[in-house]
Amino acid sequence: RRRRLKISIYSRLVFWITLLVSLLFAAVLFVIQASAEKILSDEMKNRAELQARYLADANVLSLMRGDRDAVQRSVDAKTGGEILYIVFYDRNGEPVAADEMARSDAAILRRTHLSDFVTRTDPPFSELRRFEREGKEARIREVELPIFPEGYDSAWGSVKVGVSVEGMYAMVRRIRNALLPIAAGGFLLGILGAAVLARRITRPLHRLVEGTVQISQGDFSQAIEARSGDEVGDLARSFNEMTRQLLHARERMEEANRKLIRHEKLASIGSMAATIAHEIRNPLTSVKLNIQKVTEEECVAESLQAHLGLALQGIDQIERFIKELLNFTRVPELSLERWPVEQIVEEALKMVRDVLAAKGIVVEKTYADGLPLVLADGDKLRQVFLNILRNAQEALDAGGRIAVACDTVDDGRRIQVRVRITDNGPGIPEKARPSIFEPFFTTKPSGFGLGLANARKIVEQHNGTITLGRKRGRGSVFIILIPAEEAP
Repeated sequence: RRRRLKISIYSRLVFWITLLVSLLFAAVLFVIQASAEKILSDEMKNRAELQARYLADANVLSLMRGDRDAVQRSVDAKTGGEILYIVFYDRNGEPVAADEMARSDAAILRRTHLSDFVTRTDPPFSELRRFEREGKEARIREVELPIFPEGYDSAWGSVKVGVSVEGMYAMVRRIRNALLPIAAGGFLLGILGAAVLARRITRPLHRLVEGTVQISQGDFSQAIEARSGDEVGDLARSFNEMTRQLLHARERMEEANRKLIRHEKLASIGSMAATIAHEIRNPLTSVKLNIQKVTEEECVAESLQAHLGLALQGIDQIERFIKELLNFTRVPELSLERWPVEQIVEEALKMVRDVLAAKGIVVEKTYADGLPLVLADGDKLRQVFLNILRNAQEALDAGGRIAVACDTVDDGRRIQVRVRITDNGPGIPEKARPSIFEPFFTTKPSGFGLGLANARKIVEQHNGTITLGRKRGRGSVFIILIPAEEAP
C-alpha cells in the first residue's frame, strides 16, 4: 500500500491563510483600480463634452454668418494642453475650421460620426480612439456635437473635439503603483500573522498528542498540562478527568465534544460576520471619499450639496451599523443627551424617504403635543427606528402604508414615550414571533438576523422595552417604550 504524504496542521494552516490573504489583496487591488479607472474615464468624457458645448455655443453665430476666420481664431485659441484637435463642420459636413493636427490627418478632418438627421435630443457622439503620433500610439476621447442655433430645429453644423486621455491612464498607473507597496506590506504581515497563529494553535495540540500516546499505552497516570482556557484546554482537562474516573470517561468526553461543537459554531458565525463586514467597509469607504470629493467642488449647486449631505449621513449610519455588528457581544457606552423622540424618528424617516417614495409607500405620522424629552443616544436610537422601517419597507409591496405614532404612557411608576411603527404588509408568522428578537434569527432569505436583536439590545440599554404587538388584519406593529426624562 502506498504511503500517504504526511502534512502537518501547521503547514496547512500557513498555506491556506497565505492563500486567502493573497486572494483578498488581489481582489481589493482589482476593485480599487477598476473603480478608479471608471471614475477617471467618466470625468474625461464629461470634460470633453463640456469643451465641445462651449465651442459650439461660442461659434454658432459665426457659423450662421459664414465667418470662417472667426471660427478659425476660436480653434487656434483653444487648441493645446489636453485638447489635441478641433474641427468645425458646416451643415453639409464640410470642414469650416480645423487646427494644424486635424488638417494634416484626413481621417481626423473627415466627419464620420453624425448623420444629417440628428435632433436636439440626440446625445453627443463619444468614443475612445487610438492613433499614431510621432511614432507612438496615443489614446484620445473624441466627442462630436451638433450645433443648433436658437429657434432652429436643424443643425447648422457640428464641432469635433479630441482630448488626450494619457494623463488619465498615468493617474491610474500611479494609483496602482502606490497600492502595490501597501499590498506587499499587508501580504507579508499576513504571512507573519499566519505563522504565529498556526504555531499558537498547533503547539498545545502537540502536547495533547504526546499525552494521548502515553494514555493509549496504558499509562493512566499521565496528566496533560492544560494551560489555555479555550477548546484545547477543555479537551485536555477532559482527558485528565478520564484518567481519574475511567468509568465516567465516556459521558465526560461527550459533554466536552458538545461544548466544542457549540464553540465552533459561534466562532464560525463570528468569523463570517467579520469577513462580510470587512468586504462592505472597503467599497463603502471608496464611495464616501468620492462623495466628499464632489461636495468640495465649488460648482456643485446648493440643492445638490444638501442631497450629498444626506448621502454622507446614510453612509455614516451604515458604518456605525457595521461597527455594532463586529462589537455585538460587547456592551458599548452610550452618549446620552436630551432628545425629542419625534426628531429622532423624523431623521430615520428622512434616511429611507427616497426608498419609500420609489415603491409608492405612504407614511402616516401622528405625534402627540408636548412630548417630553428622553435621555438617549440619538445615533443608536435612530438605528432602532431605521431597522424597523427598513424591515417594513422590504416587507411591503408597492403602494403599501406605514404608520408612525408617538405618544406617552404612564404605568404608575414613570412616564414613558411610546413609538408605534405599524405596516400593512404580510406580517410575521406566528411560529416566528417568540424568536424574532433572538440573534441570528431571521425570516428573510438573506441576512444575519442581527437587526432586531441589536434594536432590542439598544432599547434595553436605554432602560426601555421593544415588543412585537398584535393588530387586526394584515401587517405587524412594533412598540418601543423609552423612559421620559424627569421634569426638573
